[in-house]
Amino acid sequence: MAAWYDEFPSLRFERSAGDGVLELVLDAPGLNSVGPQMHRDLADVWPVLERDPTVRAVLVRGEGRAFSSGGNFDLLDEMTADYASRIRIMGEARDLVMNMVGFTKPVVSAILGPAVGAGLVVAMLADISVVGRTARIIDGHTRLGVAAGDHAAICWPLLAGMAKAKYYLLTCEPLAGEEAERIGLVSKCVDDEQVIAEATRIATDLAAGAQSAIRWTKSSLNQWFRMFGPVFEASLGLEFLGFGGPEVREGLAAHREKRAPRFTDLPSRTTL
Repeated sequence: MAAWYDEFPSLRFERSAGDGVLELVLDAPGLNSVGPQMHRDLADVWPVLERDPTVRAVLVRGEGRAFSSGGNFDLLDEMTADYASRIRIMGEARDLVMNMVGFTKPVVSAILGPAVGAGLVVAMLADISVVGRTARIIDGHTRLGVAAGDHAAICWPLLAGMAKAKYYLLTCEPLAGEEAERIGLVSKCVDDEQVIAEATRIATDLAAGAQSAIRWTKSSLNQWFRMFGPVFEASLGLEFLGFGGPEVREGLAAHREKRAPRFTDLPSRTTL
């Protein structure tokens, strides 16, 4: 493995999938939860993958039976407690989305189990997403007490339509793999035991294909995401504004105590 991947200690890189395919593996305690280091690594790794001439396609997966349970308490505490950290992490969140949008090589995600938070960003912004039938896709921002920023506003309405995007982003209701495929949020749903094999097959086929044709097609289609850049910036700013507010403190406490949040301290004005 190239030495430059050593700068991403929270991620694992494997080349077992096929010629030209690099596996990017989320492997962390708590169902591959995203801590401060992994959040930074997921944002910064894409330009490095772009420069690696041996990589023609990327397969992203979680270790074991989960993709990612989202941000861990270390990351959430850092965002809520410290203004400078909140601004830095907001920049990383922007880089994660925009670096993936700008990444020219095809990305395939293999989604098993829960896919939440920062991990969900990578799963949904992959060019082709293969999901298991029992997977659980959850955008839990509003339940935590912050706006659905990250990737959601830039891609969910394009993938699933505005009605479905609003329903799932406002309610935080979990999406099973089959329903996610039915509404168009993911590319393909297969039995859980077939997810890795099918994602590997697709990534291997893409790596063996006409690279300029594939990459130029991807770049053209990603102009749809680029057009909605202002929507993304607005949602990201509102999300991180919320990380300094009162609702996220209750949402985080409820998350810790494994109970339903009780949002009673509403701001006197919420419109901007």
